Amino acid sequence: MDLKPGSHVHLMGICGTAMASLAGLLKSRGYRVTGSDSNPYPPMSTQLEELQIPVVKGYQRANLTPRPDFVIVGNVISASNEEAQELIKLQIPYTSLPKAMGELIIGQRDCICVSGTHGKTTTTSLMSWICEVAGLKPGFLIGGIPRNFSQSFQNPQKNLFVIEGDEYDTAFFDKVPKFIHYKPKHVILTSVEFDHADIYPDFAAVKQAFAKLMRMIPREGSLIIWSGDEAQEESETLAELRSLTNTAQVFTYGFLKGQYRCEVLEITQTGTRFRVTHSPGSNSNSNSNSNKILGDFEMPMFGDYNVLNATAAIVQANLLGIEMSVVKKALASFLGVKRRQEILGEPGGVLVIEDFAHHPTAVRETLKGIRSCYPGRKVFAVFEPRSATSRRKVFQKEYGRAFQSADAILIAEAFDQSKIQEEDRFSSSELVADLVQNHKTALSLPGADAIVDYLGEASRAGDLIVIMSNGGFDGIYQKLIKRLSEGKK
Repeated sequence: MDLKPGSHVHLMGICGTAMASLAGLLKSRGYRVTGSDSNPYPPMSTQLEELQIPVVKGYQRANLTPRPDFVIVGNVISASNEEAQELIKLQIPYTSLPKAMGELIIGQRDCICVSGTHGKTTTTSLMSWICEVAGLKPGFLIGGIPRNFSQSFQNPQKNLFVIEGDEYDTAFFDKVPKFIHYKPKHVILTSVEFDHADIYPDFAAVKQAFAKLMRMIPREGSLIIWSGDEAQEESETLAELRSLTNTAQVFTYGFLKGQYRCEVLEITQTGTRFRVTHSPGSNSNSNSNSNKILGDFEMPMFGDYNVLNATAAIVQANLLGIEMSVVKKALASFLGVKRRQEILGEPGGVLVIEDFAHHPTAVRETLKGIRSCYPGRKVFAVFEPRSATSRRKVFQKEYGRAFQSADAILIAEAFDQSKIQEEDRFSSSELVADLVQNHKTALSLPGADAIVDYLGEASRAGDLIVIMSNGGFDGIYQKLIKRLSEGKK
């Protein structure tokens, strides 16, 4: 990958969150960047437009004419893809996104790799912002757009790189977790649950992926890992994983267990105030009076999971020697991440919030956090099963318990299930039946337009609508804002 500035680099699957970030990193380093994607949608398509990186819609042979000097292949690309087949035929040098990141961008820098089933994007954004405020001038790559930076990437000016370490596989020609290529020195592990049912056959395979990450941490590195708190099965999994690492610098955190404990002090509509204490060498459940108060912190986010995300970032900052006064300043000024608890507006007095939640745990915690922040509002929860896992039956029953904090639930039909065996497909109507049986108000509607029509009539001033999807959801966000702004028909 000895590419000279000005070389033409083409990215296949460029609108993926990490791919769009890499595209920006490469352009800022002087490469000529182009890309292709089947379905560009915001916020990454918008970021690429702002960077003036041309994107062709659809994968086709012609996208490799004129012939690029190098191609980076996203993990959405299969070996049967027309453009991929042309790439092989033309014998153009190519690699995967993670390998390009490890070799071209991270290099020998100290890498903080934020991994886990949940909370990666927010924790990586928080960590990057803390380091920026501390003057460390970090590089970063994030699977979302943190509002403090307005871009999902930044080239490093010093020796630190912060990256979101996904366990999804690398590419059709490199079937290992992405984080294998990131050369992690410091690892934050937020949680471990079953996910990515399209590539992992069972939970044991997921654990095996994270076990590889644990073994990669060098002796001089560190591991910051959630204790699991009251989730016994997850606590046991995390304990098993942390025993595999080579470093002696292993630190646990949580609400009830761990060397670092967090405690919510106050929740308001402007955010959360919480305390972090440190009890060196203690992983027990006891609340010792000798615990040292690391600090009281405020952030403009809510939800227990975000307090945990922030605590992990605080612990890492403490290990890096960053003053807690700087950390407090950074957290208080953190503006959040697009598509995570993002307030889209309040047309007609109805508050509309967008969130990326798709795993049942993320849905449950998102709704619980919103309920704690807006206790007096009627909450409409809108959910589109769109991720590879949520379109399958693997969490069919778990979703039935994930919406308890909502007053009314609208479930869209699952996104394209044509490549999933019929007996393995998630059923929106079955979920609604389970919710109704649990005394919840729930409806299954065919898509964005039907949901917008329903909410336009059913919602009232003072209500709250949270839309959860990890995709474009047929433009529901803009459609709903427009419909609510027009008032009742």
